[in-house]
Amino acid sequence: MLKYVFRKYALVLFSLGLLAFGSAQAAVKVGQPAPALTLTDVQGAPVSLDQFKGRWLALEWVNPSCPFVQKHYNSGNMQKTQRAARELNVRWLQINSTNSSHPEFKDGPSLMAWNVAMKSLPTRVALDADGKTGRTYGAKTTPEMVLINPEGVVVYHGAIDSIRSASTREIALAINHMEQAMREATAGKPVSVPESQPYGCSIKY
Repeated sequence: MLKYVFRKYALVLFSLGLLAFGSAQAAVKVGQPAPALTLTDVQGAPVSLDQFKGRWLALEWVNPSCPFVQKHYNSGNMQKTQRAARELNVRWLQINSTNSSHPEFKDGPSLMAWNVAMKSLPTRVALDADGKTGRTYGAKTTPEMVLINPEGVVVYHGAIDSIRSASTREIALAINHMEQAMREATAGKPVSVPESQPYGCSIKY
């Protein structure tokens, strides 16, 4: 009997732990202020949310080893979205939250070299090797996107587009949620799809 009670009690505690973990991960809320972030860019300089105060800011979680990231970079779709950000005067912060002990981790020079090879167009490229910022934002996948307005409020969070697939063939059929959100928000319009389910590889915290 005692063994049964203990097992039941342990199961309840485990369930509560999962709930707590889940709520901690759901840190980004559309319509709410973006959490603070503290990162280091690939040149070793500090990066914070305050540095982008008064400007539109796009966040992109990346892992070059992820097939879903490769889909959007090898096809040029992510670079196209980054070009749209430049046209709209949106700063673009690329974040790699892969743990430094993981085989897929890239240090600053390696990540920058990959971006150069991909002809990528982020404003800044930052490392989050301890996963603090990724966890603060509740980021779960690569790629995962967030758009923050000049007042520091989240106006979009989710996937880059509408089709959950690693195939480049689907890109032409998909709605690019991130580009749509940037164009609508910077024009002063409501974002028609403010949230979507991110898809891709799990972040290697």
